[in-house]
Order: sequence, then structure tokens, then C-alpha cells
Amino acid sequence: MKKLFFFLVASLLSIGAVAQNQPANTDVYYARRASLFQYLPITKHDIVFLGNSLTDGCEFNELFNNRHIKNRGIVGDIVQGLIDRIDPILKGKPKKIFILSGVNDVSHGVSADSIARATEKLIVLIKQHCPKTKIYLQSMLPFNNDVRMWKNLKDREQVVVDGNKALEQVAARQHVTWINLYPLFVNSEGKLRPELTNDGLHLMGEGYLIWRDALKPYVK
Repeated sequence: MKKLFFFLVASLLSIGAVAQNQPANTDVYYARRASLFQYLPITKHDIVFLGNSLTDGCEFNELFNNRHIKNRGIVGDIVQGLIDRIDPILKGKPKKIFILSGVNDVSHGVSADSIARATEKLIVLIKQHCPKTKIYLQSMLPFNNDVRMWKNLKDREQVVVDGNKALEQVAARQHVTWINLYPLFVNSEGKLRPELTNDGLHLMGEGYLIWRDALKPYVK
């Protein structure tokens, strides 16, 4: 069943990758990384970073100098993907889980409200299985199509803004910590600050340092 899930999600991501001029092997990478995560143990002392390529692309354990931080991000993932691969994480009942997702859903035409509903489903699932785990919901980051055109994100900036408002309401409703990263990365035009990215979507090193500093009070 898990192999079928990985195939279905990978196929969806592959279609999205082609539409956005991403590498065609995104689906292969997703399946490989998701498969590995099934066998990497999580413990009650661990802090899990769960998300998409923004999370995948960072070495949080090194930035925080904390060996208990475990990166569970995968390039191209969607909120439903997080839900469907959460089981190995829940089995370990980690100390904390940081969630950042949604922009790939935006690129697939998903509405702000649907992203929020799926995220709330994920949070409820975590709370049911790991009631002692502290959950931190992070806002979606802006993107910048002036740096590089992501076709499926064209004219979708407002969905991110509306999605973050809906996610903040989810955090309040579920009594989890809301971390609004968006203002730290957006410029006056409502786009990802160009000096923090080389492709309009993903972060350069300086961007990850900003992210790290924003999370320091919650990680420690």
C-alpha cells in the first residue's frame, strides 16, 4: 500500500514538475526519500522539521547545532503527502514538530481554504497520536516570479496571503504555536526578497539564517 501511495504522489509531483520546468526526476527523488524515512528512527527527544523543498534544502541540525533535529522535508511535497507519510514520525512520538507546507498545493491550483483544511487534518492526526508533542505551524513563504517564472504560480501570490490567514486561524483553533515567517521574507511588492533567492522560490544561505533566527526561541 505504501508503494502505491509513493507512486501516486510521485506521479502527481512529476506532472507538476514538468508544468513548472522543474527536473523530471522529482518523482524518483520523492519516492527514494520517502522510502528512506520509513526506516530512519524518531525518538521522544527529537525535533522534526516536516515540509517540502524549502525544508529539504536546509541542514537544520547544523544551523542549530542540535543532533536531535531530524529533517523530514521532501522536494515537491504537498500537504496530503505530509499526512500520508507521517506514520513513521508519529511512532517515535517526537518532542516537537515544525510544519511548513502549502506552496506546492498553491501551484496545483488548490485554494487557500483547502490548504488550511488539509493542514488542520494533519495537526489533528499528530495530536491524536502524540498528545505530548509540541506542534509549530509556520506560514507559507512568498515567491518571486520576477526572478524566475514558475508557471503554475503565476498570479497566485494572493493565495499564499489568504492561505496564511487561514492557517493562522487553524493554529488558533487547534491551540498550536503559529510562526509567521512571511513578513521576514517579503518585499514591498509582496514578493520574496530577490537577494534571498536565486530562482524566485527557494532560499539561499542568508534566507536560511533568517529562518533559523526566527525559530530559535521555539527550538531551544
